[in-house]
Amino acid sequence: MSHVLADRVHETSTTAGTGTLDLDGAVDGRQSFVDGIGDGNTTYYCIEDEATGEWEVGLGTVTDASPDTLSRDTVYASTNSYAKVDFAANEKNVFVGLPAIKAGDIIGPS
Repeated sequence: MSHVLADRVHETSTTAGTGTLDLDGAVDGRQSFVDGIGDGNTTYYCIEDEATGEWEVGLGTVTDASPDTLSRDTVYASTNSYAKVDFAANEKNVFVGLPAIKAGDIIGPS
């Protein structure tokens, strides 16, 4: 298992709760987590629910399955006080992004 970052990795998910996300496929013009990151590798992620305004940034593991999944292993920041967000079954954007805390740009909670 490797830690991988890739550009333009962006999918959606309607998974509810605090567990592993089922990924619904790449957004048009973007690549999937399996294509960009690879099965069994870890990456930084961001999940945004535009309907509720909730979000989460963390580190997760990609699994090539049916459906593909992204685990939520470590949360670095969120709208739930740095803990996993209990997401509703709304469509959420899920994408790769470097967390500010990992870039050395620590500015505190937003």
